Amino acid sequence: MNSYFGDGVNLLTSPIVLSVSDSSHSQQLWGLLEYKPQWTLTLQGWCLVLLLITAGTLFIFLTIQPFLAVSVPMNAKVLVVEGWVNDETLKGAIAEFKKKNYQLMITTGVLFNQQKYLTRYQSRAHLTAAKAIALGLDPLKVVAVTNSMVKVNRTAASAMAVKDWLFRSNLKITRLNLYSYNVHTRRSWIIFRQVLAPKIKVGAIAHPPSGYNPKQWWTASEGVRSVTAEAIAYLYVFLIWRYQQKF
Repeated sequence: MNSYFGDGVNLLTSPIVLSVSDSSHSQQLWGLLEYKPQWTLTLQGWCLVLLLITAGTLFIFLTIQPFLAVSVPMNAKVLVVEGWVNDETLKGAIAEFKKKNYQLMITTGVLFNQQKYLTRYQSRAHLTAAKAIALGLDPLKVVAVTNSMVKVNRTAASAMAVKDWLFRSNLKITRLNLYSYNVHTRRSWIIFRQVLAPKIKVGAIAHPPSGYNPKQWWTASEGVRSVTAEAIAYLYVFLIWRYQQKF
């Protein structure tokens, strides 16, 4: 006697295949390891991933330096110069000041600690202002704005000091340019923009480096150190740091 089911399948003569999951065969080491089938990349897939990684790395190498050393000047009458910059950068700021007919240069910087016994200047801001005057700027057009002695967030403290001075001076300033050195510029620009917003807009001017070719920064130790350090610092400012009234 034959048994049929459905459309003519003989249940007595047709083989029946059962799928049984045996967990004891798929696990080893007392259940600490388990076998699971999965998709994986082929040789062509790994080659594509390697190509994308190489292209991305090359893109970063070629664009990171000009990205950090940003120059986006605005039509402004005030030029802010960070007091820690070297003399060559300060000379560049003075040339910018005279070329664009600025009306006021503001130098920033912290109070001296160790050096205060060796100089008559109170702060780096005062020292930089004195050097600018010695290099030919009108003393009536240079103002030193000193920020409080802080160990962290020094750029933010300088930006806050500039903001307070501008508001107390009653000058009708709606925009200014920040002059800084090389790859440090973007980080300072972001901080000044956050602190001075929304009443004052901030442009940026980066003085070019003299110790290495910015288009081949990875060939010089100074370029590697400065670009790497500022890239990390930029990520901190961009992702973590937020403007606060007090530190």
